[in-house]
Amino acid sequence: MASGMALGVKTRLSPAYFIGVQGGNIISFGSGQPDLPPPPEAFEILPDYRDFKYGLIQGTLELRQALAAQYPDSTPESFVITNGASEALDLALRVIGRKEGPGANKVLMARPYYYSYPETVRFAGMEPVFTNTVEGRIDLDDFRAKVRDCRAVIINSPSNPTGRVEAVETLKEIEKIASELGVYVLSDEVYKDLIYVRENYLINGPRVVTINSFSKTYAMCGFRVGFLWSRDLELISDVISMKTHTSMNTNILGQEMALAATKAPRTYIEEQLEVWRARRDLIYQGLLDLGFDVWKPEGAFYVMPRVERPQDFVWDLFHDYDVITYLGEWFGAPNRVRLSYALDIEGIEEGLARIGRYLAVR
Repeated sequence: MASGMALGVKTRLSPAYFIGVQGGNIISFGSGQPDLPPPPEAFEILPDYRDFKYGLIQGTLELRQALAAQYPDSTPESFVITNGASEALDLALRVIGRKEGPGANKVLMARPYYYSYPETVRFAGMEPVFTNTVEGRIDLDDFRAKVRDCRAVIINSPSNPTGRVEAVETLKEIEKIASELGVYVLSDEVYKDLIYVRENYLINGPRVVTINSFSKTYAMCGFRVGFLWSRDLELISDVISMKTHTSMNTNILGQEMALAATKAPRTYIEEQLEVWRARRDLIYQGLLDLGFDVWKPEGAFYVMPRVERPQDFVWDLFHDYDVITYLGEWFGAPNRVRLSYALDIEGIEEGLARIGRYLAVR
């Protein structure tokens, strides 16, 4: 490839350039897509499934009942089943953006952030605002100063892209501040079952919207089954009304498979967690051995080392070594890159070896 052309592509890199790229000799530390299998229970309905009509906009009652059993003081009416967690976040933000409330039409989020957050906020007609982090965790002093001017906050713990987990004390303080100010909390908990250091803490409050999906815990990304849960039934009603005029019902086959997945034994999740922990330990130590400055992931399956000339790093690894990594600037961290370790041990080891060979001649 001519150098001028390579430079042009490199400067226009976005996640879309890499999503879905696989096969051949490629080692992908890119997309956060579990390579582990869904629970066997998810497939048991397939031979006899024959329902292909429209479903309830709010989601099947049976799936909402199963979810209600997992959340305290909950009912099926407090859930909406969505096309992945992405639609849950999108609908919640668009509904909140239309409501009257304290603060300006702004949404606070920690930086580094998941790359879709700022754009989803903007699509909802609101303005993203960023709070500082210290070693990948929220700086509460900065949070307190900025949240007073916001309508909502997005919390993501464990974090994509850093893998960091907020302290329970921090989450409780955010819970308290938001309740006092009447600010909505959108708690993105898609990695809540992939925590290595403690149990998940469920943020509570009258204006809390919990967002989750079957993509990470149950490795069902392509089925696009997510949900939101809130005790604010007016917000739930508004979300259903908006969904009626946008996507209508969520994939009904996906919902049936998700319902079946909820019947998998807890050992399924526990065994998966140990696989992720072993991969975390391998990639973290491997990056340290290569000389990287990196935070130790405490959950999810991402790691975010600091690198010099990150655009060169990402492009050269892909172009010359068939290794996919993601630019930190997509996540608000321009001096870092994100690696997903959602691939097997052999892939991680080979990917680290290629990075080592690249660093040796860089």
